[in-house]
Amino acid sequence: MQEKPLVIITGASSGIGAATAKLFSEAGHPLLLLSRRVEPMEALNLPNAMCRSVDVMDLDSFKNAIAEAEAAHGKADCLVNNAGVMFTADPTKQNVDEWQKMLDVNVRGLLNGIHLVLSDMVERKAGTIVNLGSIAGRKTFAKHAVYCGTKFAVHAITENIREEVSGSDVRLVNIAPGMVETALVDSSTDEEAKAGWWDYAKEIGGALQPESIAQSILFAYQMPQSVCVREMVVCPTRQEP
Repeated sequence: MQEKPLVIITGASSGIGAATAKLFSEAGHPLLLLSRRVEPMEALNLPNAMCRSVDVMDLDSFKNAIAEAEAAHGKADCLVNNAGVMFTADPTKQNVDEWQKMLDVNVRGLLNGIHLVLSDMVERKAGTIVNLGSIAGRKTFAKHAVYCGTKFAVHAITENIREEVSGSDVRLVNIAPGMVETALVDSSTDEEAKAGWWDYAKEIGGALQPESIAQSILFAYQMPQSVCVREMVVCPTRQEP
């Protein structure tokens, strides 16, 4: 029986990335799991999963990891660009280093992933790139100014490149989650903003579980190659904005 094609997932150590890794593994795909922390990925104990400590901003280590996985399993058929950071805060007080980190990881890191797989996919006339956007890439939210900016960029980049490579049967998909219960929220240094996020999540009956987003990613990927789910916005039913 021929092995299913390789799937690459960034930010695979927790949250949406880890949930997506489990689901694609259950579907029988060999995986390349990437994150700065390798131990949590290895702890998933998934069969046929190569786990590598890679910062998406380090283009060389990113490239080397992909080459190693492709040597073992063939060309990557899917890249899930999931790595991201979110720091929410009053823009008059937020540290500019947090702005830079969001721009670097959420935009440049995503572009590094696209750069490393897109040309080959176009040449082969096959492949799917799934970018994790956000509801914050469609509308703005208080204390999310720069985060929103990065996710608006993800939406624009995804749609623009999709248009340009559609004739080569390569798909770009934007998955835009609303409130999801992940450790991403807790990285914020503004305690008031963080508390407000969790308070609203409780008010609406809870944020989504990462597994719901993983199911959305797998659904979009498993559609026939002739079908491109260009964008999917997935939010708790009771989330108003």
